[in-house]
Amino acid sequence: MLRRGAGARPRELGLAAFLVSLHQLAEAAVPVTVGWVIDLAVVSRDSGALLRWLAVVVAVFAVLASSAYFGYFLGARTVRMAAHRMRMDVAARVLHPAGGAPGRSGELVSTAGSDADRAGQVCWVVAAGIAALAALAGGAVVLLDASVELGLVVLGGVPLVLLSSRLLARPLVGRAEAEQESLAAATAVATDVITGLRVIKGIGAEAAAGESYRAASRAALRARLAAANLNGGYVGATNVITGLFLVVVAWVGGRLALDGAISIGELVAGVGLAQFLIGPLERLTELGALLAGARGSARRLAGVLATPPAVTEGTGTLPTRPEGALRVQLPGGLALDVAAGEHVGVVTLRADDASALLDALARDADAPVQLDGTDLRDVGLDEARRTVLVARHEATLFEGTVADNTGRDPAPLAAAAADEVVETLPEGLDSDVGERGRTLSGGQRQRIGLARALAEHAPVLVLHDPTTAVDAATEHRIATGVSTLRAGRTTVVVASSPALLARCHRVLLVDRGAVVASGSHAELVADARYRQAVLA
Repeated sequence: MLRRGAGARPRELGLAAFLVSLHQLAEAAVPVTVGWVIDLAVVSRDSGALLRWLAVVVAVFAVLASSAYFGYFLGARTVRMAAHRMRMDVAARVLHPAGGAPGRSGELVSTAGSDADRAGQVCWVVAAGIAALAALAGGAVVLLDASVELGLVVLGGVPLVLLSSRLLARPLVGRAEAEQESLAAATAVATDVITGLRVIKGIGAEAAAGESYRAASRAALRARLAAANLNGGYVGATNVITGLFLVVVAWVGGRLALDGAISIGELVAGVGLAQFLIGPLERLTELGALLAGARGSARRLAGVLATPPAVTEGTGTLPTRPEGALRVQLPGGLALDVAAGEHVGVVTLRADDASALLDALARDADAPVQLDGTDLRDVGLDEARRTVLVARHEATLFEGTVADNTGRDPAPLAAAAADEVVETLPEGLDSDVGERGRTLSGGQRQRIGLARALAEHAPVLVLHDPTTAVDAATEHRIATGVSTLRAGRTTVVVASSPALLARCHRVLLVDRGAVVASGSHAELVADARYRQAVLA
């Protein structure tokens, strides 16, 4: 994941690393040019040389400023683009038709958001790390030219400082990962609370929901504080190591100056470089913590992307005009055969039987489902789901107008009794339903959702409890409208509504993964199990 993030904009990242390195080298050149001014102009009292070398100092500062502006701008841009690339990877995985993305929606939002942002910092680690090493190398070259002994101290000490920083940064990876997991859990709870706010208020569970979020938030805070404490200890320890190293460099340089091995200008340059080297060394130690956080987040991102899909996807196609004959064989033993054009009702005595059947028909689970003899597992998911359309009970409306959801064909609206809803809205079909249809009542949302499913005119339509939020008179109208509109096309109704079942050609009673009774609604009323499920 980190390599993919760093490779999002390789040219920009390379240019950013070059410009930031140029900025660091220009900063390193400042004490060197000042030392030359002292040796070549001040000591010799040459005013012409003084002006020339002062012009060199001005040029160095000009390079320093311009390279910093463009380099840091490109560095920030590559970080954002890397985060964007990883965020799009997660979004594509979550939205993939094959499904299977792990975690709740809030956790996935946190992963695609804060984890992608943190993992994108690898670009800055690369650019700033190269720049810091370039600055250290440039300083070492100058010091070696002035004194081999002083240069060797720098070249030998830098790897030791980097190695110790690397070792100290190891615990930060696990802590950063734990911190992001706790943050994702808190985000997931908040998302669940907001999504179900209407239900929470309806059952008076505001206090319980609030306490649930407070507990998750406190856990996230504790993890954040633990990570901050560990990071603070890391920074403090690395600063001590860096400080000790610079003390050694300054002591060696001072002793050489006292012995006359280096000039006054070289001493000034050496002291200035020693002070300058604090910046690159501190930056390298800070990058260790930054890289640790990026690695922890990258692991979470990789976990999402590596999760196998819930279903397999074929490459075949279906006929342009399928007849609509269905054959379903679930792993638990449930077998259904629906003839082309048949209107079939399914009553399940156990909720898991209904879920398993709907998941198989919707291609949310891998199960042998044949349409006109073709296994839907061998067909592309989008085509299979367009042909066998499953309208679930909990279907959510899209944000926009009624027409955006249902289209403007009056037949589906009338069949779903949604035309009555449209008549009550201030702007009719052009009325805004709001996010998830929040401006509508439960019954209105259900009718609009049913009209949306009917408007697709799918060869096979599967309806799951489409009338639970409407009154009896409206339910009878919908039952008549659906059977009339779907005449000649295969329709499967998974419900316990007598009005809907009475319009079916055949009704199947399912219990524990098997069809235990079959017949018309009027015939099955004699079965006590059927009466308990449908008429009780």
